Amino acid sequence: MKKVLVFSPHPDDLDFGCSGAAAKWAKEGKEVVYCIITGGCRGKHKTKVSEKELRKIREKEQLKAAEIAGVKKVIFLREKDGEVENIKRLRKKLVKVIRKIRPDIIMSFDPANRDFDNFYRSHRDHRFGAEAVFDAIYPDAGNEAFFPELNKKYPPHQIKEVWFYATNKPDVFVDISETIVQKISALKQHQSQIKDFDEIEKMIKNWAREIGKKAKLKYAEGFRRVKF
Repeated sequence: MKKVLVFSPHPDDLDFGCSGAAAKWAKEGKEVVYCIITGGCRGKHKTKVSEKELRKIREKEQLKAAEIAGVKKVIFLREKDGEVENIKRLRKKLVKVIRKIRPDIIMSFDPANRDFDNFYRSHRDHRFGAEAVFDAIYPDAGNEAFFPELNKKYPPHQIKEVWFYATNKPDVFVDISETIVQKISALKQHQSQIKDFDEIEKMIKNWAREIGKKAKLKYAEGFRRVKF
């Protein structure tokens, strides 16, 4: 594994789900690229600004968070927050990114989260965004018959594996004991969204500790892995 592409429905989702692993891999010399599907322009918690201004704020926050994780490239697709649909137009954008970056592994929200037992995991942008990424990976990105207008500049590319985060069925674990400080610091950059930074730190450590118990690690992130 040399290159990892991480898709996130909104700014901050990937920092909750997999920034510990991203920071670990970046530290090891792997290339990690973030792609944020929406601008998060309706995720107002602490700010009272226009949607356009909030999108700018959230993109700046995500860039700061990526820098802390050691991630040098962030792509913003700027889909409308709350209106993500698994449609051809979005899949073409995703395919273009996959073919351009040509990663070994893709990380994304888990499209199998269909129990509707958790409001965060079941957010419509998370569900439909994850499905769009899945469909863009296979068959679209690796098959020249899909979006042939992209083939000349962006030839087909087939990844090796996909790792789904925010999953309730993890089967592979990454030790983030040495990068959990970076993960928490990255999350703290999302100041427009987070109300209580002390509570976030406590929550993240508890999550990582509980996941770590499954793999006999101090702190870990868990993923559901699908191989090709």
